[in-house]
Amino acid sequence: MARKKVAAAPYPDEKEFDVGQRLRRIRLARKLTLSKVAESAGISEGFLSQIERGVGNASIATLRSVAAVLGVEMRDLFDESSDRIHNVLRKRDRPILSFGDMGTKYLLTTALDRNLEVFITELNPNGSTGDEPYVHGDSEELLLVLEGKVEFHLADEVFHLDAWDSVIFQSSIPHLAKEMNGETAKLLFAATPPSF
Repeated sequence: MARKKVAAAPYPDEKEFDVGQRLRRIRLARKLTLSKVAESAGISEGFLSQIERGVGNASIATLRSVAAVLGVEMRDLFDESSDRIHNVLRKRDRPILSFGDMGTKYLLTTALDRNLEVFITELNPNGSTGDEPYVHGDSEELLLVLEGKVEFHLADEVFHLDAWDSVIFQSSIPHLAKEMNGETAKLLFAATPPSF
């Protein structure tokens, strides 16, 4: 019996993709089980398995629910770029997140089904990654200070880091980075699996 592909109904003018395979790769990259995603999306584990194997047709509403659980947009399920083995991301095309007068975060890894997420964060003078320590997922994360001096809070510990100092930690531990020298600081954050 020939495999059926999940229809790309939301984007009828686009080339047909194996959406099920894309969902599966993103789910595995995020280290999520079928049962966890299915439960969170309000569908059965068996149905999600059928969607991933391309033998079940999902409605737009179902695809939206599963995409939301995986932390992606619907359009990302039809993005051909993540099928490439090598991805070049030009500086001008980097997704940017500004956190007010505190600083700016630049995403360096845009493929959704990869096991690595990397950001460059620029902290403004006396800026920080937030008002309070935060957590996200349970990834293994690396912080490398590229420029400047940073005070890094990790649970109840505080580390003073200079350029080229680094620390590895679990993203589930409350953490916060604060610029300490009155100058711009540049930091690299890398996490596996992606969890931001």
